[in-house]
Amino acid sequence: MTSVLDEIGLNRDELRDAIRHEYNEVALNPDKGFHFHTGRKLAGILGYQDEWLANVPETAVSSFAGTGNPFSLGELQPGERVVDIACGAGIDSFIAANMVGEQGYVVGVDMTKPMINKARQALAESGKRNLEFCEGYAEELPVTDGWADVVISNGSLNLMPDKTAVLREVARVLKPGGRVQFGDILVDRPVPAGAKANIDLWTG
Repeated sequence: MTSVLDEIGLNRDELRDAIRHEYNEVALNPDKGFHFHTGRKLAGILGYQDEWLANVPETAVSSFAGTGNPFSLGELQPGERVVDIACGAGIDSFIAANMVGEQGYVVGVDMTKPMINKARQALAESGKRNLEFCEGYAEELPVTDGWADVVISNGSLNLMPDKTAVLREVARVLKPGGRVQFGDILVDRPVPAGAKANIDLWTG
């Protein structure tokens, strides 16, 4: 059976490596200067409230590189269980953990090791017990069936060529009646096949 990657002429491992390279830099050198905003400045641009950031370690805030605001779709409720796909250094995971409180729980998942390491460093600084970070892929979430009340993500679905596979995995981990709160990039016209096959355009 032909895969989405075959149809657009992309090698999944090469694409993942290119994306990792970009976000390794954001994790390790957040002040380097990128073609996109990062950190606390970006959070302000995207409408993150000051009280959301008040209890988030700067280690997590500094490498923020999202494209939207999943919490603009509604604040999370105490006691909810949350999966954060492509959590990066963990800013949205920390905000979610603060919203759901001690009776809730958040699992952040990312494929970029320096980001996960930075998120875990921030977690150690915070002492939070209702949050964990796992290395993994959106297409293979390390979460059991029907566990989550909410799945959040910020600026990641656009980087994944097989969006159907990702959304199928989201549906697997959500409880019946669960919800999705994604902040991402949308286009209003089809992307040409040649552009889809250009890895440089996926990463920048």
